[in-house]
Amino acid sequence: MLTLLAVRNVVLIEALDLEFRSGLTVLTGETGAGKSILLDALGLALGSRANFGLIGPAGNSAEVTAIFTPPSQHPVWDKLEAAGIDANDHQDLIMRRRLRDGKSTALINDTPVGLNVMRECGDTLVEIQGQFEGRGLLDLSTHGVLLDRFAGHSHLLRDCQHTWQEWQAAITHYETAATTRKEAEANAAWLKDAVEQLDHLAPEAGEESKLMEERDVLANVTRIADALSQADHLINGDAGALSQIAQSSRQIGRISDVAGSLTKDIEAALERAEVEISEVERALASAQANLEGDPGRMIALDDRLHELRQQARKHEVEADDLMALHDDLRQRLAAIEDKAGDLGKLAKARDEAAANYHAAREAISQSRQSAAGKLDALIMAELPPLKLEQARFMTKVTPLSDAQIGPRGGDAIRFEASTNPGMAEAAIDQIASGGELARFLLALKVVLSDSEAPATLIFDEVDAGVGGAVASAVGSRLARLGEQTQSIVITHSPQVAARGKHHYRISKSVAENGAISTTAMLDEDERVEELSRMLAGEKITDEAKAAARRLLEG
Repeated sequence: MLTLLAVRNVVLIEALDLEFRSGLTVLTGETGAGKSILLDALGLALGSRANFGLIGPAGNSAEVTAIFTPPSQHPVWDKLEAAGIDANDHQDLIMRRRLRDGKSTALINDTPVGLNVMRECGDTLVEIQGQFEGRGLLDLSTHGVLLDRFAGHSHLLRDCQHTWQEWQAAITHYETAATTRKEAEANAAWLKDAVEQLDHLAPEAGEESKLMEERDVLANVTRIADALSQADHLINGDAGALSQIAQSSRQIGRISDVAGSLTKDIEAALERAEVEISEVERALASAQANLEGDPGRMIALDDRLHELRQQARKHEVEADDLMALHDDLRQRLAAIEDKAGDLGKLAKARDEAAANYHAAREAISQSRQSAAGKLDALIMAELPPLKLEQARFMTKVTPLSDAQIGPRGGDAIRFEASTNPGMAEAAIDQIASGGELARFLLALKVVLSDSEAPATLIFDEVDAGVGGAVASAVGSRLARLGEQTQSIVITHSPQVAARGKHHYRISKSVAENGAISTTAMLDEDERVEELSRMLAGEKITDEAKAAARRLLEG
């Protein structure tokens, strides 16, 4: 709710602090008194483009401050949070605009902001109907939101948004996998050839070390054989180790019966030595038997080592690591082949997500079509009392192209109307004069008021060109809106002014420095005087006062 509008040096307004309350507030005054100046001033605080011609004669700057008290769940708080602006504990929201030296400053809660942020916040707080830069219902982008709120299908919107997000994620997953597969397939031929060569080679872990050991043996077979033979002779010869130990055992055995325990340990040690030397003898015999000097084996070893080392150089690894590399390349090749199946699964998931989204999109489109018919009927019922009995209204729901669909579905929504028989429907801001358009928008607001986020409504020229019963119908509808949301109307009609809960009179007077515009809250007697003036003109009669009282009582 708008609680205060403070204006400093804007055209004819030198200084004004205008307090607003809930319900319907009416502003009246003679033509040229400054009613439109108030709208221009408020527009600055709501983010309108800077107009430095609004700076008044009392200085070289102008300032407008608008203070609001939105409810805690109002969408403006989310916008402030997104813009990094202090929410002031969801209490007062202060929007201030300054014009000075060709520069425009915008502040929200004393934080400098861009004009777009101020305008976005202002659009959620105030709707000015009847003119004003295509704002309010003249902004086509709001029509879809309004129809969805009227339809009350928030669950369908959530489904549509959720399935859209899932579909987009599935598309991303598929395209990422497809790109990865394409890159992998470029290496598939090389991988396949490398794996086939290693399959044929069949490298073993640590194979190079084993082959080199065997090659060293073959290269030194003569030297090894000579050493084995010499060792065998030293053990098995006539004066060899075995013979010497056997003789020692016999000598100790001859005295064992008289030496007692003195030679017991010696006998045991000689027995162990004989066993150990026998083991050495058998090992020497085995080594001599297995020692071969096959030239063909040496060639085979050299060929194998050459193949291993050639593959190792190719893959830039150690030869002993070829087996691990082989396993890795096989796994990479298998992964490429498996990706075909994975890609198919991702494509299926993408198509299923698309089907889910299109089903949700169709459901919300059908709901919109149904709601559009109900909305049209309700608005058509509001038009005759507003002297728009020849007019037609239609909520047009048309499909978007595939490139335009999104999380809110695939419908373009526009409110269209015609004011005369035989005239084709067109956008509502293209079919009527200012007064007709204002009444059209009033009918829309009356029907849609229950389904909209709370905002202060301001109507300008809503009663233009009408009087009597039509003006009374306009006034009654404005009063109904005022019961649901704060409403402000600038009016020349006494029938409309009489329906206000609060009444301000705007007047112009001449001062030393020129004309100034002032605004005053009217009490009951002052309202009678003002309504009488509006009814009778400058000369107020008793009949006019009596008619004014009847309007206030009615």
